[in-house]
Amino acid sequence: MRLRLMMPLACGAFVVGCTSGHDGSADEGDASVPDAAMLFVIQSNEPVPPPPVVEEIDAGPSVPVASLPRAPSVCPAEMAHVDGYCIDKWEAYVVELDPRGHEHPHSPYATVDGLAVRAKSAPNVIPQGYISQIQAENACKNAGKRLCVREEFEKACRGPERRTYPYGASYQHGACNEGHGSMVPKYYGDSPHRWTYANFNDPRLNREGNLAKTGTFRKCVSPYGVYDLVGNLHEWGADPPDERGRGRFRGGWYGDAEVNGHGCSYVTKAHENWYHDYSTGFRCCADAKE
Repeated sequence: MRLRLMMPLACGAFVVGCTSGHDGSADEGDASVPDAAMLFVIQSNEPVPPPPVVEEIDAGPSVPVASLPRAPSVCPAEMAHVDGYCIDKWEAYVVELDPRGHEHPHSPYATVDGLAVRAKSAPNVIPQGYISQIQAENACKNAGKRLCVREEFEKACRGPERRTYPYGASYQHGACNEGHGSMVPKYYGDSPHRWTYANFNDPRLNREGNLAKTGTFRKCVSPYGVYDLVGNLHEWGADPPDERGRGRFRGGWYGDAEVNGHGCSYVTKAHENWYHDYSTGFRCCADAKE
């Protein structure tokens, strides 16, 4: 991988992301789950090294769907209703889809390059890192949903009172999963110019790092009942690529949620929409039923 891909990574204090902003626009998604012939197969437009062999598999939610909190009838049970739209209550994990559309477990510590996957949302599971904006968008589409636009993410995070953090106006240490720093130096040393794209997609970084199961940080919940909008994993949004092909991810991650903005305003725009690493995750939105 050419060194130019590494330059944005080295300029931030915690490896991922270097700039902040608040721009975004809507991205239309499919209204229903497509059949097997219409599954969105995820590809990258850059050569990506094959991921290391991953033995661990997270098979999905550890609690029965029937026990999930009840939601308004305008949204599915795993989504919260926020002023006319629905948003996943928890960061997404994914399942693989075979050619017939059947679901199979996928390790959250492995990339999804070359796979058709469907987004899922549930409490107490390891969310999917190692995913690009393009891949996250397709995973949401395969679930009959879409990525969230900036306004949807921020409204769900801030609540009606327009808080800086989902839990309140002032920072509370330990309320959300953030501030742990990067795991990359542990395995690859302290010299950023030696780091490679493959290094940033090493499954050990999340498997042996500080990534938490969804909903673990009970204080990190917005007034709408949406968890982990700050910290744990960055969340790709529906922002169209800018003139340099860069997308946006928001909310910070377990390494940092303050460098590129505070709490709900945190946004990174240093990476192309095909980029992924151990810190990049997502959740889905959908229009509320009439």
